[in-house]
Amino acid sequence: MRFSFWTNNTDPWDDIRAACVHAGSSGWDGLWIADHFMPFSGDDGGPTHEAWTMLGALADAVPRVRLGTLVSGNTYRYPAVLAKMAATLDNISGGRAVLGLGAGWQENEHTAYGMEFSDVKGRLDRLEEAAELIASLLHNERSDFAGSHYSLADAPLSPRPVQDRLPVMIGGGGEKRTLRITARFADEWNVWGTPEVLAHKNSVINRHCAEVGRDPADIQRSAVALVFISNDEAELAPLRELDFGRPTIVGTPRELIEKMGEYAEAGVDEFIVPDFTMGRLEKRIDILDLFISEVVPACR
Repeated sequence: MRFSFWTNNTDPWDDIRAACVHAGSSGWDGLWIADHFMPFSGDDGGPTHEAWTMLGALADAVPRVRLGTLVSGNTYRYPAVLAKMAATLDNISGGRAVLGLGAGWQENEHTAYGMEFSDVKGRLDRLEEAAELIASLLHNERSDFAGSHYSLADAPLSPRPVQDRLPVMIGGGGEKRTLRITARFADEWNVWGTPEVLAHKNSVINRHCAEVGRDPADIQRSAVALVFISNDEAELAPLRELDFGRPTIVGTPRELIEKMGEYAEAGVDEFIVPDFTMGRLEKRIDILDLFISEVVPACR
């Protein structure tokens, strides 16, 4: 199993860079960034760095690790431009880019920045077209595409990505549309969830793969959950009783090793740890080090 770090793009850039450089040098496998322009709540908009610009800078600052968005809202950029950005990042990083893609859900930033926000069906229709269009650009020298929302006319993608197959990750758990789009076009898939959720969703992806004639093993699976780890039970005890509104793991390194085993049994290839609840930079690095030194060696 791979283990990756999801940094918060609302933090100061110097802290983000320092945490990512440390993660890259201490054995983490990937760096992920949410693609948002402002927080989901709050009146002042909040300081939020743009994800793809950050990835370009991190590609230069951090060697070895994979780099990607978790995930890019399809409604934010024309899909062909997004494919071009991913191919450029792949060249900058020497072949480490992952193009994370989702339907786009955060209505307040669509309103603030004047981007169209349609209903769920409309956004999924666009996502499906975008995934097909991007796959064509990544896998062909020239592409033509005529959809209801997007089109290409003898379009190149040059320079080509460094990777023979730059991975496209679809994010989301909708079983009828999103997971079918995953089965058709994705190289990787991601969702927030417990091992039980991941096991179920993976079975749905596998079923869609059978329907579209694709080998399920061609799609890597990844999961995200909030992580609270400590060797101090007094620190963990009050956290065990809280509902954080998202899948959450609270425990000692030994407990987390057991939980990672459950994710592996559910078919998870990569577990992604967000830093949203880790506090200031020094505390963040301590938590990352505890996880990578005491949990990961037992799980790789």
